[in-house]
Amino acid sequence: MTTARTTGATDPTTAALLAAIARGVRTVELSHPLVTGMSTSPNHPGFRMTLIRRHGDTVRPDGGSASNELIITGGHVGTHVDALSHVSQDGCLHGGVDAEAGQRGGRHAEHGAERIPAMITRGVLLDVAATRGVEVLEGGHGITAEDLAAAAERAGAEPGRGDVALVRTGWARHFADPVAYIGHDSGVPGVTEDGARWLVERGVIATGADTTAYERIPPGTGHRVLPVHRILLVENGIHIIEHLDMEEASRQGLTEFLFVLAPLRIVGGTGSPVRPVAVVGA
Repeated sequence: MTTARTTGATDPTTAALLAAIARGVRTVELSHPLVTGMSTSPNHPGFRMTLIRRHGDTVRPDGGSASNELIITGGHVGTHVDALSHVSQDGCLHGGVDAEAGQRGGRHAEHGAERIPAMITRGVLLDVAATRGVEVLEGGHGITAEDLAAAAERAGAEPGRGDVALVRTGWARHFADPVAYIGHDSGVPGVTEDGARWLVERGVIATGADTTAYERIPPGTGHRVLPVHRILLVENGIHIIEHLDMEEASRQGLTEFLFVLAPLRIVGGTGSPVRPVAVVGA
């Protein structure tokens, strides 16, 4: 439960927003916890966290002590969002930016992770697995425009301009088993090029899924080619959110909600770990 109290003059829009919060809201987690050894794409370094100082290592004169950790991770580990610098096509990033020239000096001069906007907008859950009457889509299943339209009809909410569209496959249920989750042999369900263009036509600013690569990975191929990343990131400047966990949102029957996501401002980076939440009425 979150409550808010206002003082002084505010504009009508802000006042309405604060009044809605004061009536009570709740949040539903859409991310996985970060833990050493968790499932990670083979293209990225794994997450590692360890305590480098423990309580008692140093004790202050008043008896106080502190503990600190060291974290090692890539920008595309765990629940994260892709910056527009993440993927190039024929040597160019989104908007025709020269990818090679822009990455000199060890960071991207344009489209870095610090440019990913904070997202406080309408979110729409397109529960494709539930629409097809299964708990988890089969490995390698391609989510087409028809699948997304059917999920939107079931939800009674179609994503529109400025929204974030979240595509649930149910694959997050495999997250605790890295081999099954990465799905090299089985393949991984995901959005097809046709499905990506359906989202582009609706003007979303970002879209995410509960898999490691968002798009369909055929059995036995691994992450060899990623055409949907090209369509979304390079051609249309639409951010991709991966490794989401929408199981609780699905259990609660969420369809549309306030979506909140704040990326880390990693200057020149290609992605950022995030903790997105769905905000709904209490």
